[in-house]
Amino acid sequence: MEDTQTMELVTELHMQSIFTDVGKLSLQDPAHSALIPSSVGTTASPGASFAWLSYHGDAHFALASPAGGITVVTLPSPDSQGNMSVLELKRSSVMQRLSGWMPTAIRGEHSPADLVLSLAVRELEEDSFIFALCQDHRLRMWSLREHGCLLEADMLEYMPACKGVKRLPGHGHRLRLAFSSTTGLCVCVYLAVPQRGQFTVLQLVATDNNRYSLEHISTLFSTQETLVDFTLTSSDIWALWVDESNATVVKYISFEHNTAAQWNQVFVQPPPEEEIHIGVDLDPRETYLEVLFSPLRFTASAIVKALQIFRRGSERIWDLSWEALRKEVTLAVESELQSSITEFEFSQEEYRQLQVEFWSRFYSCCLQYQEVQASPLGLTVSQHTGMVCLLRKGFLSFLLPCFAVDHLYLSHDQYLLSEEETPVAEDPEAGRDVLQLVQCLRLISDAVSAEMAYEMEKSLEYLQAPERAAELVLENLLCNDSDNVVVDVQNKLQDVRNPMAAMMVLLREMDLETDSEVGGDRLVAPGQSLSLRIGLSQLYGGSTAVSVVCQAVCHMAMTRALFCRDLLILQKLYLRFGDNVFLGGGAQLLQLQQDLIPRTSQLLSSYHLLKHVSQSLASSVPISTIDANLQHLTVLELSDTPTMTSGRSALNPQTVVELFYQTAARRLIVSQLFSNQQGGALLVWTDMISSMVQLLAQLLWPSNPGFQFPECLLANCQYTQLQEYVRLIGPWCQVNIGSCRFMLAQCYLANGEGQKALRCFQEAATEVEKEEFLMRLTGGEDEDAAVAPATPRLQYYNKVLRLLEDVGLPELVIQLATLAITEAVSDVSSQAALWTRIFKHHLDLGHNSEAYDALTQNPDGSMQLDCLRQLVVVLCERSQLQDLVNFPYVNLHDEVVSIIESRARGLDLLTHNYYELLYAFHIARHNYRKAGTVMFEFGMRLGREVRTRHGLQKQVNCYLAALNCLRLIRPEYAWIVQPVSGATYERPGASPKRNSDGEFPAEPVKQQVDILEVRDLEKEYILSHSRLTLAQHHPPSAAIAGGASAAELLVLLVQTGLFDSALALSRTFNLSLTPVFEGLAFKCIKLQLGGEESQNEAWSWLAVNQLSVVNTKESSAADEAWRLLASYLDRYPSTNGQHHRYVIHKLLSHGVPLPDWLVKGYKRVDAPSLLRLLLNFDLLEAAAELVLEYVDAVLGRGHQYFGIERPLSATSPPAWLPYTSIDQLLQALKETQTQGALYTKVRDKLDEYHRAVELMSRRRLATQGRQLE
Repeated sequence: MEDTQTMELVTELHMQSIFTDVGKLSLQDPAHSALIPSSVGTTASPGASFAWLSYHGDAHFALASPAGGITVVTLPSPDSQGNMSVLELKRSSVMQRLSGWMPTAIRGEHSPADLVLSLAVRELEEDSFIFALCQDHRLRMWSLREHGCLLEADMLEYMPACKGVKRLPGHGHRLRLAFSSTTGLCVCVYLAVPQRGQFTVLQLVATDNNRYSLEHISTLFSTQETLVDFTLTSSDIWALWVDESNATVVKYISFEHNTAAQWNQVFVQPPPEEEIHIGVDLDPRETYLEVLFSPLRFTASAIVKALQIFRRGSERIWDLSWEALRKEVTLAVESELQSSITEFEFSQEEYRQLQVEFWSRFYSCCLQYQEVQASPLGLTVSQHTGMVCLLRKGFLSFLLPCFAVDHLYLSHDQYLLSEEETPVAEDPEAGRDVLQLVQCLRLISDAVSAEMAYEMEKSLEYLQAPERAAELVLENLLCNDSDNVVVDVQNKLQDVRNPMAAMMVLLREMDLETDSEVGGDRLVAPGQSLSLRIGLSQLYGGSTAVSVVCQAVCHMAMTRALFCRDLLILQKLYLRFGDNVFLGGGAQLLQLQQDLIPRTSQLLSSYHLLKHVSQSLASSVPISTIDANLQHLTVLELSDTPTMTSGRSALNPQTVVELFYQTAARRLIVSQLFSNQQGGALLVWTDMISSMVQLLAQLLWPSNPGFQFPECLLANCQYTQLQEYVRLIGPWCQVNIGSCRFMLAQCYLANGEGQKALRCFQEAATEVEKEEFLMRLTGGEDEDAAVAPATPRLQYYNKVLRLLEDVGLPELVIQLATLAITEAVSDVSSQAALWTRIFKHHLDLGHNSEAYDALTQNPDGSMQLDCLRQLVVVLCERSQLQDLVNFPYVNLHDEVVSIIESRARGLDLLTHNYYELLYAFHIARHNYRKAGTVMFEFGMRLGREVRTRHGLQKQVNCYLAALNCLRLIRPEYAWIVQPVSGATYERPGASPKRNSDGEFPAEPVKQQVDILEVRDLEKEYILSHSRLTLAQHHPPSAAIAGGASAAELLVLLVQTGLFDSALALSRTFNLSLTPVFEGLAFKCIKLQLGGEESQNEAWSWLAVNQLSVVNTKESSAADEAWRLLASYLDRYPSTNGQHHRYVIHKLLSHGVPLPDWLVKGYKRVDAPSLLRLLLNFDLLEAAAELVLEYVDAVLGRGHQYFGIERPLSATSPPAWLPYTSIDQLLQALKETQTQGALYTKVRDKLDEYHRAVELMSRRRLATQGRQLE
């Protein structure tokens, strides 16, 4: 295999040409060029000159001199330092001059009979022998070393009845040499005598003393055609003629072993047909274009020249592509047609006639130039390989050996009658039957009209039964048999002894079916030369070899298609004749009808297919299509060999067979040839090319097991050609049926016809276990050793599913996967994979319900859980939460909850809404406690992780939702378990995690469970709502408020002026209201002492508290603040007036006068405390006034203002005065010099009080005494 790969790397583009170094030389250098003397530069014909290299490397040029003799110009080898030399060889003397030329008088005159007509040179024994055939019909041999004439012979001696010939000039005489190790040097002389041309073959014989003689071997007479060229080999003469109709004729003959002296036929490619039959259902333009641009008919140069003439212009047509040239031709002909139209209205038939007229005119022009291009110029035969080449004016033709059955069909009658031994049959009787049968086929072929041939071709193209078409042709023959062809055929058939055996011989020869694959698993024979293999690969890998081999296949297919057509007609004729021509009776008729006719029909269809693909041009493919195809082939794990560079010009299009040969077939064929070679066997052209054509045809043969040709078309994106190939073999080929359906499906995919592709993929599935290509397609599937391997059909479905996924056809994936599930009844893992695939594509397409159904059908729990997780994630991302919540989740409820919980706890809170989804999920199932738990957890996480205004808003909503859920439950069940802060959540089914030491961590200690009831949730709601209120009115506080406790938040609320919220928070969490009243008092102080700016700012926080704002000129912000404070003191009374005390203390500490309403209110609650506050701040006058009023109140004057229900009286309870505070006041007044009057007033008031107390005490005692009495 290694050698084969090395061979494949060597292509035409990698090999050096023999002219590689020419460009490095200066051709004007005297060492590399010589000037031919003018006296010999006008040679009569190319045959009168010769050039060769000697053993020493010198270059010799032999030229015929117009005056007779030979001039030899010698250039020394590039390595030597010599100069050019010129030598004249004459019959009278030999003279050598190094330079210059002698005048005629010195040189002497010679007879014109010495004029050389043809030259040939052969080197023998370090000497060059120059053979010259002169005008006097004599052959002379000169020695370049001896400078003398060694031999002279009169050729007319070998011509019988040569009287009168000697006087003829013999301008057409020709001379050729051939050398072989067995026969030595042979000379062939052609004497161009009118009506009696002959070839004389002579052998050069050496005698003693360097004397030579000629020994006659054979004399062969030529036909009546005009000889163009001939060549001599060691055994044969090959000759090229032109007949009266200017057609090329090539024949060959053995000059040693041909007793009958009959030339052998060479079947030259016929010129294109002069007239084109156009079917009534075809467009003339398309028909002519198809013929013009079909391979093997016209050269590009002929079409280009015809186009230039048709345009009648001088513009040059440059190197257009084949398609561009087709468009130019169409435009030119249609333009001519349009310019010739003078009427505005035409019938369809008239326009069709015009089309035929103009297109036939252009076609005739192409025929003329093609005929000029095909004019023969020369013939050459390789002495080493036997390859025969025919040089034409416009191109080069190669002559290939003809297969035996093709030879019989193509041979003319005179040659066919002389075939004594048929190469296709060993038995002489069978051979004679075959010859008789072939003669009948020739008669039928000549009798089939162009119309009937077209009908037969059309029936094959339209996939109609060939047997039926043959019957129609036969009917036409019988109805129009003016030449009695059918009678002649019937007479000849009477001489066929065993027609069945003869037909079977012919069918066997034409059937290319083989059991083994070409180039299969054969190994290259050991010991073969690497250089031989490289050379062979390079030779048959070049563009010329590609064209030769593929055109040979095309010609073979065309010939055998006609052969099978005529044989099928003949078989139908046999059935019509019946017992009249059958000696065996009904048994043979039955065999003919049931066996031979179907075989012939299939062979006809097969060769029609080969002819079609050989003439189908390969399409140019965009790079994007190639890339997409490579990707698809990679998915299928098929060969992805790119298209090789053909090295062709734009006007030399490539057929699909040539593409196949270059990319795949050549490697297989050469490998097969190597494996069949015996040691150092000589690689002869005739054997090699026949083998290559045969092997290539076998690779293309549709009934063979190999499937390389359709694979090549697929790999090179030739989808249209591949579709046509599958269409043509569909009705009759029973090999690789599934593979063809698969290829057709690939074509449909490439063309965007997905449903058709799916149908073909399904049809191919039935053949997976029968066909090699499909088995190879499924053989690359990776199998898990622990799992039983899937069935081949299931592997096939998996490959196709991957391909459809790669193309992007999810609907088709779903349909095929659903079908594949029926194949995986006992394979749980495959079922799970298929259901997973169906789920995935349903989900991608938005088929949520179908995706859920596929999920529930999955038998694998792990895959089912993965699909469920994907369903949740995708539907959340699409915001299709209604579908997600409404699915029933039978036996999957806990898994769904676990998935959503894990997603909720593991992802960002604001980006994803999994908590809300889980809440809706539980609500839909009336599980209010879990719904409340979810929302409470959501709110907790928001408080920890999202400390923004938006996060606080969502937290408030979460707590509200949780409260609503619990209020929907009966009170005894209205509780939830508080989620643990900072807890980690493990996904169900996840593997246990290890710590840094590689050990499994210890089980976490069970923590105490906290139960939260409705009142607990209410407290959390109030707290979060207060935080939100703070963030709304003071955004910078949002980050701080998010994590603040109730006490901390109370302070922040007071600072911001949110006193209503602060009071609500304090009452909820049983906090002291003192900070609220102190804070509000402080704000009142600031407003009291502040300016207008502070007044304006105060309105913002005043507005958020529940107090009606009186927007009047008399009402200021300070007034409203004092009103708010007063309302709070009234609304939230405290024990012993503590709130009043704190407010008064705050006011007094800032030196702010106490408002009357505040003093009145506090007097009513706790006048002694007010007195102590006044004393603490040294407000002696106010304190004295308070004492005076208080004593009066006790005595009954204004007691209602101090909250005293019953003043001092004999029947009232004992009264009380704050004597300690009063004593402190008296002492302070006494010590103050300016307060003497006030001291006296207070003292007097106390005395008055004491007297009243004494009086009341006596009365009470008296009353009690009387009661005791």
